[in-house]
Amino acid sequence: MTRDDVAPLWPGSNHELGATWSEESTNFAVWAPEATTVELCLVDDDGVETRHRLTEQSLGIWHCAVPGIEPGQRYGYRADGPWDPDRGMRFNPAKLLLDPYAKAVSGALSYGPAIYGEAQVDGVGTGAREETDSAGHVPLSVVVDDRFDWGDDVPLRRRWRDTVVYELHVKGMTRLHDRVPEELRGTYAGLASPAVVDYLRDLGVTAVELLPVHHFVTEPAVAARGLVNYWGYNSIGYFAPHAPYAAAGDRGEQVVEFKEMVRAFHAAGLEVILDVVYNHTAEGGSDGPTLSFRGLDDTVYHRVRPTAPGEVFNDTYWDVTGCGNTVDASHPFALRMILDSLRYWVTEMHVDGFRFDLLSALARTGHSVDMRSHLLTAIGQDPILRRVKLVAEPWDASMDGYRVGEYPPPWTEWNDQYRDEVRDYWLGHSPGTRTVATRLAGSSDLYADDGRSPYTSVNFVTAHDGFTVRDLVSYDRKHNEANGEQNRDGTDNNRSWNHGVEGETDDEEVLRLRRRGAANLMATLCLSNGVPMITAGDERGRTQRGNNNAYCLDDETSWIDWRPDDAWLDVYEVTKAALQLRRDHPALRQRHYFEGRPTIRGGPKDLAWLHPSGREMTPADWHDPELTVLGMFVSGAPLRAPGPRGEQQVDKSFVMWFNASHHHVPVDLPENDWVSHGEVVLSTDPGHAVGSPVRSGTRLLLRRRSVVVLRES
Repeated sequence: MTRDDVAPLWPGSNHELGATWSEESTNFAVWAPEATTVELCLVDDDGVETRHRLTEQSLGIWHCAVPGIEPGQRYGYRADGPWDPDRGMRFNPAKLLLDPYAKAVSGALSYGPAIYGEAQVDGVGTGAREETDSAGHVPLSVVVDDRFDWGDDVPLRRRWRDTVVYELHVKGMTRLHDRVPEELRGTYAGLASPAVVDYLRDLGVTAVELLPVHHFVTEPAVAARGLVNYWGYNSIGYFAPHAPYAAAGDRGEQVVEFKEMVRAFHAAGLEVILDVVYNHTAEGGSDGPTLSFRGLDDTVYHRVRPTAPGEVFNDTYWDVTGCGNTVDASHPFALRMILDSLRYWVTEMHVDGFRFDLLSALARTGHSVDMRSHLLTAIGQDPILRRVKLVAEPWDASMDGYRVGEYPPPWTEWNDQYRDEVRDYWLGHSPGTRTVATRLAGSSDLYADDGRSPYTSVNFVTAHDGFTVRDLVSYDRKHNEANGEQNRDGTDNNRSWNHGVEGETDDEEVLRLRRRGAANLMATLCLSNGVPMITAGDERGRTQRGNNNAYCLDDETSWIDWRPDDAWLDVYEVTKAALQLRRDHPALRQRHYFEGRPTIRGGPKDLAWLHPSGREMTPADWHDPELTVLGMFVSGAPLRAPGPRGEQQVDKSFVMWFNASHHHVPVDLPENDWVSHGEVVLSTDPGHAVGSPVRSGTRLLLRRRSVVVLRES
């Protein structure tokens, strides 16, 4: 049901896009430069739609002000104009469109012909408009009151080298948590509950990285299989926190609840990083639904393939994301939207940083990846954004998009080479120790040549995409049948090892080796130079039963099981102990790369690699494929970097032994003053208990597949 409102509108302003509420009026502004008419549609609680035809247009922005609007008011837009898909013109007034700048979104998407702007037969566009009205089938934008009492909340601005990242899913973290009130499980409020906050602080992490919380919807093809987009990498609202994650409601309450969550994390000393997906929109390919961007200005937001000589326009989307479209961050207005969104989440929502999904898709000039592209340059110059934590996923779905080690300051990067080489070392897929040593020391081969520091490398052994740590040591093959794609989805390059039995087992010896393998991976991650990122639940043995692509499973496969009966709590204790060592000792989180020479005259080398015989490694040792035992001496006397007031920093020295072989191996401690007296401070080796004393010149027997860390007394 609709009605046209003939009451005069105020002209409003084009300066603030979206809906800007005040007690006097609400300003509405939307970019649609090629549209011939735009209507603001206010929707009441009964679904009745009141349409206001906008008459003011400035610089491509249609705008008005409406008095008497209250926060919580739902609205959308209808835009009319040329219908010429071959030229990228897809205006269809039958489609009720989300505001790209909506700060909250209400309602769900229902699947059927109504959500498509172009009529389809058997999923193929006919070239004609789909005339079915989409009202009632699509979510709506919501007017929001931005006021919020932040109290004394301020940015934490923790240094990267002091940061430990914990990647988690808002819903999956608490959906099964028995210490979170049932009505809050799976929500922002549940995530901010004392049970979760205390757990994270006790574990030793300093920042949570939230899987996408920009409002998202499920792809039609996934919904047709009876599944959902669980991870959230299908954004449709870049300013709106995902409404189903809010316990309080979806008429703006989700904004308040998100802010309360951030405030609670900050009060506990935890930063909040968002995983953001600006590289594509939820409207998919040219045969996808018309929900927002496509109905307002398709050619601005979505890249198209280059035109052939003499060709005016090519309507085929240029896709380097694998999701049907790629956002054109080189267009001034698409770029403005991304920057406005980022600044909004920093200034209004108080988040501390962003991890950019498939950043190479956005870092392009023309169609080539360019480290001086519009987006990277604008962020690097922005006085707000250049000060927050910026993490690149330094690749996309194209052959030329892989750019690990190439992003400029102030970017840090997900280091997949760390992931692969640490897995290969511990799970028996690579000979020797040469490549893993480079990763343990901070990956200088990737980052040192352009002056960046070890903390540029965000180290991880797992992420949301792929096996969990438990599954890495329990499965040789993916088991993704539940995804409904005949096990074709997900990578086959798992670099895993099932220890002789595929999947869960009651074999006690296999279980002991698996748990030790998981502990080795976690200890290595936490003690490597760089920034460790832990995937939620890995520290306690979370399993997805061999599914390495659970993006569509909103069930116990993806949720963390907090029951102690099947938890690998010994792995938790090793992880916690390793993070405590890292926190207590600046020698284990250094700002400079190791140089393999003394920091002061007559002192020990800052880093020395040790052969099991106790001598330093030689060039021949590094190329010995049979050598899978490595010692790493890290000197703390003194550190190369000065303290905050220029003082010389002195710390304890460490020797870390890594034995990835299938055999017990004797190792000799060097006959020198590096660690003349010490103790075992971390061990996955059942033969060496924490607290055991050690002396230089003595011999230790390292059990197969184990880590032992020694600290000078």
